[in-house]
Amino acid sequence: MAGTDISGTGRTAPGELPTLAGLLAGHRPRTAQEAADLARIAPLATAADPYDRARPLHVTASALIVHPARREVLLRWHERQQDWLQVGGHGDPGEEFPGAVALREAEEETGLADLAFWPSAELLHVVVLPVPASDREPAHEHADLRFVLATGTPGAARPERPGARVRWHALAEAAGAARGEALRESLARLGTLLEDGSPAAPVS
Repeated sequence: MAGTDISGTGRTAPGELPTLAGLLAGHRPRTAQEAADLARIAPLATAADPYDRARPLHVTASALIVHPARREVLLRWHERQQDWLQVGGHGDPGEEFPGAVALREAEEETGLADLAFWPSAELLHVVVLPVPASDREPAHEHADLRFVLATGTPGAARPERPGARVRWHALAEAAGAARGEALRESLARLGTLLEDGSPAAPVS
């Protein structure tokens, strides 16, 4: 993926993207819970298909979309969960880099055509999330790998379908709207990046 200039951010997307194994090996957890989640997810890096939805624990990828100049984040309304969440979803056959999954899902769910990794394609957060059973699938878990994407055209955001609203939130407002502890942690890390461009110190 060629580097894409993001108007107004002064940042570019990387030209080379790491493998899933490289991505996980390079990530340093910042909490004890994230360390435990990463330890569970790491073996999936050598699986034949880490995105296989038949696995009780399988990889998903998501992203917080930010407009850095306005310090706002775009969240999507999820009807099933009745909550404002980040965009993201499951990998398609042939996809390897989780960031590409997050980018594809973000483009589909928001209509934004200029999205690029910000400030890099490194992981923001690693989370294992329980998913309750439904009439379509049994209870399972998502090994969710979270990234940050930036846009220079926030006004171009559009929902992919009625009911899947997207809305820009000031960072503090987004933290108040988020019900899940994991998303609040992701938003806090995004706040750190917006303030000084560097993540908080990892857990040793």
